[in-house]
Amino acid sequence: MEILPANKQARDLQVKLNSELLSNLGNFVNRVLSFIAKDPDSGYGSIIPDAEGAESHSLTKALGEKVRSCVQQYVEAMEKVKLKQGLKVTMSISSEGNGYLQASQFWKLYKEDRPSCSIVMRTACGLVYLLACLLEPFMPSFSREVLKQLNMPPETQFSLSDEGGDIENGKRPWDILPAGHKIGTPAPLFKELKDEEVEFYRNKFAGSQADRADRALKAETEAKEMAKQLKKAKISDGNKKKECATKSSETKSKAPASVEGDISISRLDIRVGLITKAQKHPDADSLYVEEIDVGEALPRTVVSGLVKYIPLEEMQNRKVCVLCNLKPVSMRGIKSQAMVLATSNSDHTKVELIEPPKDAVIGERVTFPGFDGKPDDILNPKKKVWETVQVDLHTNKELVACYKDVPFTTSVGICKVASISEGTIR
Repeated sequence: MEILPANKQARDLQVKLNSELLSNLGNFVNRVLSFIAKDPDSGYGSIIPDAEGAESHSLTKALGEKVRSCVQQYVEAMEKVKLKQGLKVTMSISSEGNGYLQASQFWKLYKEDRPSCSIVMRTACGLVYLLACLLEPFMPSFSREVLKQLNMPPETQFSLSDEGGDIENGKRPWDILPAGHKIGTPAPLFKELKDEEVEFYRNKFAGSQADRADRALKAETEAKEMAKQLKKAKISDGNKKKECATKSSETKSKAPASVEGDISISRLDIRVGLITKAQKHPDADSLYVEEIDVGEALPRTVVSGLVKYIPLEEMQNRKVCVLCNLKPVSMRGIKSQAMVLATSNSDHTKVELIEPPKDAVIGERVTFPGFDGKPDDILNPKKKVWETVQVDLHTNKELVACYKDVPFTTSVGICKVASISEGTIR
């Protein structure tokens, strides 16, 4: 088993895994392959499309130049056994890929300019394959899984040598994989590392091997002793059972209707989103209609009642906190698929959006340390989860967005507002 060095900062590892591997690399690969795998009426039916005219597609051509430079830097670093530099360059290619997808707005191109969308998706598939090759020395299991999802045999990997022309090939990522190739089944490559998991592994692997062996022996001894005690325990008589049942019933009758452990902020799926487009609702003067990228294959349509408070130009191209697991609802003929979170002052005359840090990764989940758990797929309106949690959402005197006293937290920092302190978030 591979054990982390004793001097490794566990929290730093957690941040790097969640931001670099999950939100950067994993998000890019899964976003590309999931879109390719969609049915032909909304994707490409798992078939890599042709990329006719890619050489004259300005965004793609610029990407090719960047990738060629990165591949050259990678080869030079690896030849000099500068492994950290090689890994850093590789992750920058993944970042460039995410930026390329975002700048292309491929979800719009699919509807409005299918040939350009095909160029973008074939190019992105080439980058996915290239990343699998470059990362093989660092994460061989990752590379094998990506090649499996691409339906490509491992022996077809780039040799990544200057003599073989692979550096120059990096300039044409749209030519790396053939058009017409059928990919495999996409699946998430990484999962979020939670606070409780970090604590578990830190405790498990802390100290020397002798310390760990001693803890294991102690735990085994305690378990055996507990088993002996259980065997000695006598079954209570019927009267005792009845007495306990009565006490239990009385306790339950005195308990509050809603237990805090049942409903907490962890059940909300709040993510970092980017408003890519905002416009007035065609049939409602007080509503905006936004398209928001939350790290999925397609942006979500969101209807917000912010016209009276935030100018339209301030709604464009900005990062926001988005509640993604509300049940979709139609608002004046347009279905809203999420909700943008904002805060207001006491008399509701001023409203400001909750803003993630500028470097927060689009699509990453906003977390609340100490409130861990998987969010509901869709919040059941009858359970009043949102309504119960919302009363504890506010901004503090330092303008930090909080649940109770716990900040809205991303992998790169906390979420804040511009000027409204002690405001209500909804």
